[in-house]
Amino acid sequence: MRALWTAATGMKAQQLNIDIISNNLANVNTTSFKRQRLEFKDLLYATMRKSNLASGEGSPVNLQVGHGVMASSTTRQFVMGSLEQTNNPLDLAIKGEGFFAVRAPNGEFLYTRDGNFKLSVDGDETRLVTSGGYTVLSEEDDEIIFEEGMINFGISEMGVISATNADGEIEELATIKLASFINVEGLEARGKNLFSATVSSGEEIFMEQEARTTSIMQSYLETSNVQIVDEMVRMITAQRAYEISSKAIQTSDEMLSIANNLKR
Repeated sequence: MRALWTAATGMKAQQLNIDIISNNLANVNTTSFKRQRLEFKDLLYATMRKSNLASGEGSPVNLQVGHGVMASSTTRQFVMGSLEQTNNPLDLAIKGEGFFAVRAPNGEFLYTRDGNFKLSVDGDETRLVTSGGYTVLSEEDDEIIFEEGMINFGISEMGVISATNADGEIEELATIKLASFINVEGLEARGKNLFSATVSSGEEIFMEQEARTTSIMQSYLETSNVQIVDEMVRMITAQRAYEISSKAIQTSDEMLSIANNLKR
């Protein structure tokens, strides 16, 4: 009976939908997390009778029966989250579009909106890194190095990093690199608040200071853009859709049982 398999696809799809919603809710307090939404598409149709209209007679429409639903893709909503003040000079938030560019230990370029940066001390050198230890890059794709004895770090809205050196003079060290993409939804999530470029996203587009509308906020962090109320409503809707699909399976089973017992 076709209804059994059709309803089963609905249950599988809604189960995956609940998985996506659960991940959103689990990351409600994750810095700069972007919520995901599952998209669906219908499956193949069986044409029981084609439209056949000739000389004003016949059926003008097809008789088709669908075979259910399947998950087609997950889209990430890159809507900016709220800004939370932290009073930590190494916390940065991007106000607008764009990503910080970082380099993994294997040399791979990755991107993040999580500006929860730290200082990593290696001998006499101190460099700016992510909370996971990945190197934050300047506009020249170089490490951002702080010399020994520097204090009073300052970061302008354009990402220019300055500090007071040992002689008491304010020195500009580097400019934080910001990158954007033609299709941000094509980025691949790598965990740890990191994304990597793909063929779908296109190559990075360097955001020059002169043409940049995005600004960097020092001592702020971008919060998750997950709205708990919206996710709860979506979860209830998915649960009801799951229940009605299971009810369709139960009804189909009862109908088959009746058909099997007709001879008795």
